[in-house]
Amino acid sequence: MKAHQRRNEILSLLGNASLPIPAGILSEKFAVSRQVIVQDIAVLRAEGYDVISTNRGYLLGGAARARRVFKCRHALDELVEEAALMIDLGGRVEDVFVNHRVYGRISARLDLITRTHAEELHRSLVSGASKPLMSVTDGYHYHTVSADSEDALDAIERALRTRGFLIEI
Repeated sequence: MKAHQRRNEILSLLGNASLPIPAGILSEKFAVSRQVIVQDIAVLRAEGYDVISTNRGYLLGGAARARRVFKCRHALDELVEEAALMIDLGGRVEDVFVNHRVYGRISARLDLITRTHAEELHRSLVSGASKPLMSVTDGYHYHTVSADSEDALDAIERALRTRGFLIEI
């Protein structure tokens, strides 16, 4: 298979996927190395395609989604509950960031789209290997959340407010 054919098939797979596709899966499917897939992704981006890298694989950006930033505060043991509120109402938790007084904005891409993703993140953080960003700002943090509509984001905002997680900006 020629490189341009493989790239077209990668675009098709990513365009039809509801979850990220790992580079290892793509490399097995096309019988090439992971490095070839990484190079293919770089070429696709250079051609203007919105290929998003996550810690779970690649996604194809596409239709504009409504986005909103929520300022929140809670304890680490409430992380899964906070994420579940947003996910269950149709949101994708794209990132987390804090505004540190010395270092400025510190952010991490999350791409939480299922409760399982939130539970995996929580397990990683409570294992002690790393601390959550919110630990440097006394629990205060922000999330960029996307959804199919502003109505869904309004529902997420109401749920966060009702639960006491939302900090009014």
